[in-house]
Amino acid sequence: MWWGTAIEAPDPGGLARFYAELLGWHIGHEEPGTAVVAASPQGPFFVFQQAEGYRPPVWPPADGEQRPMMHLDFQVGDLESAVGEAVALGATVAEHQPRGNVRVLLDPAGHPFCLCVD
Repeated sequence: MWWGTAIEAPDPGGLARFYAELLGWHIGHEEPGTAVVAASPQGPFFVFQQAEGYRPPVWPPADGEQRPMMHLDFQVGDLESAVGEAVALGATVAEHQPRGNVRVLLDPAGHPFCLCVD
């Protein structure tokens, strides 16, 4: 059974609060160096872990730079409204946008994530 995903961050608590607000989830646990965001008490969970020497990934990938190892996709009903909400929470819109029905954003730690509509 899949439990969740661990994500490295320079500020685990700050990034956990960003995703909790973005998704309407709650912070299930927080201690120095670790914060857990949960959809419900049973999960799924995102665990944000302290990363010393953290280098944010570069989008789009570029030779010699930290590559995104993975990214999160979230389906939304209204793309522009969802982008506005994410930006208000601290995300930035990536310069490179590969598709019309998807917006690539960067979370406060620089991880790319996508907001998608069908």
